[in-house]
Amino acid sequence: MPRTAAAAANAVSLAQCTAPDNFRAQRLEEVFARCFSRRWRTRLVGGADEPSYQPATDMHALHVLHYRSDYFASALHETAHWCIAGERRRQLPDFGYWYAPDGRDQQQQLAFEAVEARPQALEWLFSLACGYRFRISVDNLGAPGGVPDSGPFRQQVLSAARQWQRCGLPQRAELFFQSLALEFGTGLQPQNLDLDLTGLCG
Repeated sequence: MPRTAAAAANAVSLAQCTAPDNFRAQRLEEVFARCFSRRWRTRLVGGADEPSYQPATDMHALHVLHYRSDYFASALHETAHWCIAGERRRQLPDFGYWYAPDGRDQQQQLAFEAVEARPQALEWLFSLACGYRFRISVDNLGAPGGVPDSGPFRQQVLSAARQWQRCGLPQRAELFFQSLALEFGTGLQPQNLDLDLTGLCG
């Protein structure tokens, strides 16, 4: 993206941040429903103590993607996971992933980061489409020896985001990105984003 276009996008973001109701997670639920409720029979629902994914119990029910409380970032993050999950994983609770809680040792943390780089890269792109500030998360405040260095993980997230710029987003992710850019008035396109490490706040 030319620097002038990047500056314009930043101006849009700053203007949106002054609107207190602009980043209500309910708006994300509505966008998600328009994109995915009919064809993919899935709904995004807030108010959960912990995020989770529950596949439908029968062919007439909906799959449910839960995000924490009313957190905008949590809704974007869980949607990113869902957009990446293949058909087989979308038939499994929590996509069949095992989650190691806060307090992971170095080996566990590296395994966590290997799985999380792509979803967080996609969450970053979704955040940009909304004009919302993204914060990268190593999610391990109780790690032995203190919070791990986020530098290598930041680079992984940046690399994943740039790869999607070159190759294109997955089908559902592309649909959601375009719908967010329309809903939040940013007008951004993934291939035109100016991505670098300064956009990955810790």
